[in-house]
Amino acid sequence: MASKTSPAEGEGTIPETVIDMAELGQRLAARRKAANIPHLPRNAGMDRTPSKQALLDEIAKLGAKW
Repeated sequence: MASKTSPAEGEGTIPETVIDMAELGQRLAARRKAANIPHLPRNAGMDRTPSKQALLDEIAKLGAKW
């Protein structure tokens, strides 16, 4: 059941769109190159909360890198 403010099915609804992530990445890289935006470094992580650091430490113990 739709809410009273929702449009009826097919009436003003947005069709579902599938985004190809590889193609999106290529488009973004091309736009960055065209705009002359340099590669941005990752966050150094100097302001992490203790709980976030504990989570990352546990992930590292498993051999993964986040």
